[in-house]
Amino acid sequence: MKLYYSPSACSLSPHIVLHESGLAFSIEKVNLRSKKTASGADFSSINPKGYVPALALENGEVLTEGPAIVQYVADLVPEKKLAPPCGTLERARVQEWLTFIGTELHKNFSPLFNPAASAEVKSGAQEVLARRLPIAAQALSAHPYLTGESFSVADAYLFAVLRWTKFVAVDISPWPSLDAFMERMNARPAVQAALEAEG
Repeated sequence: MKLYYSPSACSLSPHIVLHESGLAFSIEKVNLRSKKTASGADFSSINPKGYVPALALENGEVLTEGPAIVQYVADLVPEKKLAPPCGTLERARVQEWLTFIGTELHKNFSPLFNPAASAEVKSGAQEVLARRLPIAAQALSAHPYLTGESFSVADAYLFAVLRWTKFVAVDISPWPSLDAFMERMNARPAVQAALEAEG
């Protein structure tokens, strides 16, 4: 398998999960502006959507969208317990968090990185984040990870998104459980390996 990524993008989430899985994989950096990969390939021909992550599979297919990729990888190694079994309420809870992070957190960070976004749009995004971040903080004040005592693929996604707070001056200090979560995640060997590989 090969993961196409861009440093500090949401592709960090499947990168972490791949390290957690113990599966063999390679990575290739993508320049999202030029749509060229590190080897000079046209990334648009790999993923016509034009963004990361994209996971090239052994059979030649390409899987896109972070939440889909992390669940696919988790299901390849059920013994690692990166996600509960399909069809269980516990799995639905992980999917619930993946959806929340994608729609309520990830998408509201996007305007903060966009130089063309107006001050009004950016302010609105920050207001939404100020209402949504406490939801994750509350879950993490009760347990070390989003769905309880054990790491799941949803935690990798939350970690990747919360790392953006330092780039766009979103203050998470009002929620100590988020800071504690980030410290816990930073201590995981898979997280350290992914961050080191991305430079």
